[in-house]
Amino acid sequence: MNSIRQERTREYIEEKHVVTIRELQALHPDVSLMTIHRDLAALEQMGVIVKVRGGARSVRHTGDLGHEERLRENNVGKATIAAKALSLVAPHSTVFLEASTTNLMLARKLPDMDVHIFTNGPDIALELCRLVNPSITLCCGTINRRNMSLSGQITLDMLENINIDLAFVGVSGCSAEAGFTCGTERDMLVKRKVIQKARTSVIMCDRAKFTRLMPYTFARFSDVDYLIGDGFVPETISQQLGLNGVKVL
Repeated sequence: MNSIRQERTREYIEEKHVVTIRELQALHPDVSLMTIHRDLAALEQMGVIVKVRGGARSVRHTGDLGHEERLRENNVGKATIAAKALSLVAPHSTVFLEASTTNLMLARKLPDMDVHIFTNGPDIALELCRLVNPSITLCCGTINRRNMSLSGQITLDMLENINIDLAFVGVSGCSAEAGFTCGTERDMLVKRKVIQKARTSVIMCDRAKFTRLMPYTFARFSDVDYLIGDGFVPETISQQLGLNGVKVL
């Protein structure tokens, strides 16, 4: 019975791409919440799903997750990454926080220091408004409601005139073959331009991203200086990062 139930759960998650625990309880009303969590743990161990906060997603889902889904995903890992990133932020520097939920976590942890921050994430800019000392500039552009980012030619034109000391860039997928990937061409162009303009570029990458391959490559390993993770990097990727001189934190 366990294998039949788990197979039904797997099929349901692959059909829906991302599901909540509440949906799984409705799917299996005759089993306990603990049993559902055990089934998810077993399916994750098999490598067919990834548990996220409040639910699970299919590893076969290659579409870019929406903002609300990202906010629920691996917040412990994102907090770990944000804490590491703080060690790189120096007073009086110019920092770019590219639109991502990991950088939103970094904005929440940033101390009230004298630093000039640019971002194309409206939610990041609003979060930083709680602080007094940072100078905050929100880049102009067309808003993508799905991932809460600003992009387009007007964004690229603005970035052309910005000198960036340190850029923190989010990633939707990462592989040794494709490098760092994202879901839309507009986001690819912004991420690529930010990396080109930055003296030091940092990729913010939690373990969930190593199971994804997205359509657009915005950088190769040789293009960046740091990768900050949440404690797990696949061996094949770790080797390639080392060969390209990328520091892993």
